[in-house]
Order: sequence, then C-alpha cells, then structure tokens
Amino acid sequence: MARKSERNQSAPETQGTSVTLVDVARVAGVAPMTVSRALHRPELVRDETVKKVLDAVRATGYVPNMLAGSLASNKSRLVAILLPTIANSIFADTVQALMDGLTASGYQTLLGLTNYSAETEEQLVEALLGRRPDGIVLAGTNHTSATVGRLKKAKIPVVEIWDLTDRPIDMVIGFSHEKVGIAVARHLLGKGYQRFGVISVDDPRGLRRCRSLIKELARHGKTDIPFEILPAPATLLRGREGLSGLLARGGPEIVVCSSDTLAQGVLAEAASRGLHVPGDLAVMGFGDLSAAAHVSPALSTVRVDGTTIGRNIAGALLARFAAKSDKDRVAVHLDTGFSIIDREST
Repeated sequence: MARKSERNQSAPETQGTSVTLVDVARVAGVAPMTVSRALHRPELVRDETVKKVLDAVRATGYVPNMLAGSLASNKSRLVAILLPTIANSIFADTVQALMDGLTASGYQTLLGLTNYSAETEEQLVEALLGRRPDGIVLAGTNHTSATVGRLKKAKIPVVEIWDLTDRPIDMVIGFSHEKVGIAVARHLLGKGYQRFGVISVDDPRGLRRCRSLIKELARHGKTDIPFEILPAPATLLRGREGLSGLLARGGPEIVVCSSDTLAQGVLAEAASRGLHVPGDLAVMGFGDLSAAAHVSPALSTVRVDGTTIGRNIAGALLARFAAKSDKDRVAVHLDTGFSIIDREST
C-alpha cells in the first residue's frame, strides 16, 4: 500500500478512461483554455507555455481533438494531397517541399493515392471533404465532372499540380507535357537519331508526353513509331518488358521512355542482351530521379524541378489561407518549365 502512495502524481490515472484536456491542464499547471489555445492557436500563446503544454500532452498521452478546435476557428489546418502512386520517387521532392512549407506554418497533411484512376480520385475527394480540409492538392488536371463540381461547391483552395490547363478548378502549378514531348523530339532529331521507339505506362500525363513526341516526329517525316504501353505503375520490370516488345517489332536506335524508372529497366534489359548503350541503343528518360546521373551509363532525361513546384504550392495555399476577402485572393497559373539533360545514354 505504501508503494501506491508513492506513485508519480504528475500524470493522471487514465486506465480505462480517456485523458481529457483538463488532465493536460492539471499536469501543465495552466488553465484548460490555455491548453486549447496552445494546441489550436499556438501563435496566441507564449512559446514557453506552448512547450509546457506539449510536454504535458506527451506525459499524459492526450490525443487532441483537432476537429473540435476547428469548429470555432472554421479551420481544420489540414491539407489533403492526392497522388497517383508512391511506387517511384518522381513526386518525392514536390511532396517534401510542400509538406515542409505547410508544417512550418502549423498545417498537417494527409496523403491519398488514386492509382491513376479519376474515379478513385472522385471517391477520395468525397471522403476527404467530410473531414473539412482547408485545401486540396491534386496531381494532374484530368478529373471526373463530379470531382470538379464538388470542389467548386466546397469553396476551398484547390491546386492542380504537375500539369497545366487553361481551365483550372482553382490554381494550377506545373508544366506542359505536350511541350516536353515536342522539345524531346526536336532535341533528339537534332542529334541525328532516325529510328525511334517509345515506352510508357498507362499514366495519362506520360501518354500525353509520348504522343506529343510521336506527333512531332511525324511532322519531321518519322512515322510508324513503335509504341509499347504497359500497365502502371512504372517499374524496372516494365522497362525491361517494354524493350523486349520493341526489339521483337524491329530495331530502334533510340528508346524514349515516359519515366526514368522505365529507362533504367531498358538499360538493364539492354545489358542482359549484350547491347551497348549508346552505341547499339540510346535511351532517354523523364524526371531526372536521383539515380539517373549515377547509373551506368548515366541517363539522359528531362528535369522537372519538383522542389520548386512544392514550394510554390505551399506558398499559394498559405497566401490563400491568409486572404481576408475575395479581392485578396490571387489567381495562380504558374508554368515551372523543364530542361533536357544530356548524359551518356544518348
């Protein structure tokens, strides 16, 4: 019995009951209202008091009800990000920069995966709107009419990314996939390549890049380009399968891939067949992933500055959140561009 009386009194008895805000206030030595403000509006509370409250939260295991705080402020401080996949790292720099920018301003993020399906995106948007996010970020501009209608009626900031459109839902930050295809075709024609092959997964943006390239090649008299389309997501195996398909249909001297991941698979398949790159077969990727410069041979590709895109998304959202009225809301239609990176593989 004596041991029981020596128990640490700083933490409340919680077994069988939920820890409450009052329990946190008792441990922190502040009023419950101060705890609420420190958790939901920390900018209104002294830094040392916020630290004291957060220490008490950790000590008690309290889980703040962020929705309750949002009812009074009409802010959930939550931003939802919908991406097609995380199977490769093409979106990694964008998401990291976006999350860093939002977190520094007290916002949390929720990630959803659409698997390249507009219908899956529609279902996710419907579910997310019930959680009252302050903003939503969507990869691409291809959505169902129901998704567009719901988001416009929700009247919350929406940023479409990694793409451009003349009719955005709200804000758009990205680049033109059609211009990528045209630029790559002209660049490779300028290097003297004549026989092309193309590999893509059934990602709508990747397909647009590749079809734009094929259309531009046709303008220069290069027709009947063999085009392998494989199921998403992009993997090394898909790249190897794509090259096998192209080689079965003839011998291209250069293979253009819709992603660096596919291109690395092409390099692997070429090596397994004893093909020298770029002597027997040149290879072009897209994305300039971290490994692109370090594979052998180093991969030629298209660089998109994902970090800049992410920072601009965060900036656009934070500016919109801070707007006091409609006249303070700035329209955002930002083309972040791209660049072609020549390395050993071409």
